[in-house]
Amino acid sequence: MTPAKDQHVLLSVQEMVRADQLTIRSGISGEVLMEAAGLAVTRHIMGRYDQVKTLVLCGPGNNGGDGFVIARLLAEAGWSVELALLGPVDKLSGDAAIMAGRWPGTLSGTLLPLTPEIIQDHGLVVDAIFGAGLSRPIDGVVAEVIDRINSLKLNVVAVDVPSGVDGNSGQGLGAVLRAKSTVTFFRRKPGHLLYPGRDYCGVLEVADIGILNRVLKDIAPETFANDPDLWRDQWPGLNYIGHKYTRGHGVVISGGPAQGGAARLAARAALRIGAGLVSIACPEDAVLPHASQLTAVMIKAFDGSGDIEGLLADPRLGHWCVGPGAGVTAQTKSHVLKILAAGRHCVIDADGLMVFTPKPNELFTAIKQADHMPVLTPHAGEFARLFPDITDPKGSQGKLAAARAAAVRSGAVMLYKGPDTVIASPDGRAVINHSAPPTLATAGAGDVLAGLCLGLMAQGMPTFEAACAAVWIHGAAAKVFGPGLISEDIEGQIPQVLRSLGLSNK
Repeated sequence: MTPAKDQHVLLSVQEMVRADQLTIRSGISGEVLMEAAGLAVTRHIMGRYDQVKTLVLCGPGNNGGDGFVIARLLAEAGWSVELALLGPVDKLSGDAAIMAGRWPGTLSGTLLPLTPEIIQDHGLVVDAIFGAGLSRPIDGVVAEVIDRINSLKLNVVAVDVPSGVDGNSGQGLGAVLRAKSTVTFFRRKPGHLLYPGRDYCGVLEVADIGILNRVLKDIAPETFANDPDLWRDQWPGLNYIGHKYTRGHGVVISGGPAQGGAARLAARAALRIGAGLVSIACPEDAVLPHASQLTAVMIKAFDGSGDIEGLLADPRLGHWCVGPGAGVTAQTKSHVLKILAAGRHCVIDADGLMVFTPKPNELFTAIKQADHMPVLTPHAGEFARLFPDITDPKGSQGKLAAARAAAVRSGAVMLYKGPDTVIASPDGRAVINHSAPPTLATAGAGDVLAGLCLGLMAQGMPTFEAACAAVWIHGAAAKVFGPGLISEDIEGQIPQVLRSLGLSNK
């Protein structure tokens, strides 16, 4: 792993525990790490918030130990601080007990029981109740405290993750405290980027507390936040001796004359991202509507009543996209199966997925017998119909685990769309995209994304990296355009995105 890539690592709760253990084994004590964590949060608070009466809520574990450090350091800096602890202080152990012993020390601090009555006239709350490894839903008195704070809309700074957020899935476990900002340590966790956890975290800061970067080699993480650093070295680029045929030929299958818009969006996006040639394959009666709106994109009619075997006989047509506006028909299913059987690379989207929902294993079997691994691009509704028995993304396992399981089940790269799109490979690698703006929630945006995947794959970019790059560029282009975005606008912003990344040439 390169230094550029390792900064985008996402560590599971279990992997973060391992990072702590490896660092402690190297000679840096847990006490030193806890003191550094508390100092990092204190600096965050003092740099971002006005000096007000502050309530620090501490739980019974190491997260609570961080809270004791924060309370002490804020008090030493002259802040008015009250500290509330869940449970008796004599039940604390390890480093948390050491830090509790330093409060109040020489300070005139108060230790309160963690009950709803403590929420009175405080201007800031520090949430150090539970960390990312919470294993059961929050209820009882802690839930009452959380509900009270949320109702008052107080400024809350969370330590590691807001209490109630699962660090692996981002899902809420019972009551969840909504933070204005969150400070985590060393590396982010998936739950910081996956919804709804991402929303509960507010502004996220990652603090260096002395955990050694070299621990990542032993951990060998396989989850990352999407960034050009992850796929830049696989970018196909341009060279002076290349020509349109060396840049690949992508084919988008279209439905009838009234369903061609989605295919045109995908085709134009594939061409814009760099495919040398792009064609639309369509029924005879759709040729004229396409021809009236396309110039550089070529149009190829189906054979006879709708077959594509003649087109598949041309080895230059190596990359296909099936689904945008294709129709949920037996013909669409036939096209998908024939493309896979012919050994072509492909993106299977929308209708190309829905035709298999009665018997999804028919698709998965065909994929595993194919020469090349395709990309599947379901949104949440399509995912649920294709993988009804895989853990509900809203359950404790979450979207990341569901995408990974679906990639293994299907044998395909899974591009599980949404505001927190997850791209997962059957080999275990997974990337969470966190840069897409809400303006992408518009008709046709998914068709553009499918076309971007097709265009990058046509140029020889590996399937997983092509999917990651397509998702990132899709979001970046939408950001460039800004408010008022419709799907037709995305394609036109791509050149600016590529220039900003220096990706026009390799």
